[in-house]
Amino acid sequence: MSAFRDGSSSGPIGRVSGPIGRRHPRRAELVLCVAAIALVVIAALGMSSAAGGEAAGSLHWALVVFAGLVLLAHLAVRRLAPLADPVLLPCVTLLNGLGLVLIDRLDRAEAATAAALGKAAPSADAPHQLIWTTGGLVLFTLVLAVVRHHGQPARYAYTCGLAGLVLLLIPSVLPSRFSEVNGGKSWIMFSGFSIQPGEFAKVLLLIFVAGYLVDNRDLFGTAGRSVLGFTVPRLRDLGPLLLVTFVSVLVLVYEKNLGFSLLVFGTVLAMVYIATRRASWLLIGIAMFAVGAIIAYNLFGHVRVRVRVWQDPFDTYYTNGYQIAQALFGLGTGGLSGTGLGAGRPQEVPFAKTDFIISTIGEELGLIGLTAVLLLFTILTLRGFTAALATRDAFGKLLAGGLAFSLGWQLFVVVGGVTKLIPLTGLTTPFMSYGGSSLLANYIIVGLLMRVSHDARTAATPAAPPPAAPIAEAMTEHIRQGGQPRRDH
Repeated sequence: MSAFRDGSSSGPIGRVSGPIGRRHPRRAELVLCVAAIALVVIAALGMSSAAGGEAAGSLHWALVVFAGLVLLAHLAVRRLAPLADPVLLPCVTLLNGLGLVLIDRLDRAEAATAAALGKAAPSADAPHQLIWTTGGLVLFTLVLAVVRHHGQPARYAYTCGLAGLVLLLIPSVLPSRFSEVNGGKSWIMFSGFSIQPGEFAKVLLLIFVAGYLVDNRDLFGTAGRSVLGFTVPRLRDLGPLLLVTFVSVLVLVYEKNLGFSLLVFGTVLAMVYIATRRASWLLIGIAMFAVGAIIAYNLFGHVRVRVRVWQDPFDTYYTNGYQIAQALFGLGTGGLSGTGLGAGRPQEVPFAKTDFIISTIGEELGLIGLTAVLLLFTILTLRGFTAALATRDAFGKLLAGGLAFSLGWQLFVVVGGVTKLIPLTGLTTPFMSYGGSSLLANYIIVGLLMRVSHDARTAATPAAPPPAAPIAEAMTEHIRQGGQPRRDH
């Protein structure tokens, strides 16, 4: 049976027990946001104390600004999506706030290293991250204000798909001086301004895939032949999946962006499975990506370098394997409880603020702190899936399911690369790593999940009973002794 349900479904999906209006989800959200901010402040104070209290004033002011931004976002949700999930924003608040503290901690470490070498301190990144956080919360609010119903993007699904492909391919056609950073062509850079269009292309492509699957639900749900117990789709039905595979491999080859290839293709494959519940799509998709990866490995040197570093980073410790080796050393140093915020040496890992902020968490907060962060992401992802299950239309289910899966899948790819489970990909940890494009795009994702959640709970809210008629207008009944009752109005 297909996973699609239309708006007329009478099943249990989408129903919420009890009168939602009496639960005051915004009160719970406010309490959780305040608790998240308090934890961020405690982490900042502990880090400042370990660092000797130097430059603590700027961080404290940044936290005041951050707390104000979060409270404004809460008020926006209270006004624009009052029934939305009360857990999403607090989770994002805690992750983003901890990211700000860790980036400030690495700024201080870099400044101390530069001072010891007699060099000028590099510019701090924490203030820039706070600016990007402001922009992200503005976009979050705009999504709630502009997208008044989660079904609106479905009208522009094909336009979103075309725009996503254009954004994704722009860096590959630009000269290297305008698009290449650290060997990867995934940027647009002009006059000191830089942005990764792939982060926004990801959201647009997921909207397109959700719209396409809804429009072709019968084709994906019934067409195909049965082979060895699996329904194998017709070749012409594989067109969208083939296109996504081709674009993913193209990005991998020309832009050297393995992470985006894994992220987009894995999310699209999950959405196809959600829509059809057919394991054949998963097997075919995995086989297609495996064939493309093998071809890329044999044709392109940078792919072989990534794989060899993954196999044995210590064999090339002084060259390509240095980064992952240092990250593993840091995780080993942190142990179970960590060295404490400000007491480790995470700055020894190249790009600790971006690709390897997970190793910073593991070193200074230990396995316990890293597990807590992973649980926060797990809660965020599961609440996104809860919104997908609660909504009663197919597009909302696929959109929310795809967006929630993309957050969880991205975290898996990042942590897998840092811990040497899979080859390094270059993806950043959502909400925590330094970087404006990723932060803006992920706030858009959370805004869409909040909209789906609000709409689902609105549809599930029981209708208010009609007001009681005034007693003067109520029907009365007179009883005559030994006779029939007479009704009056």
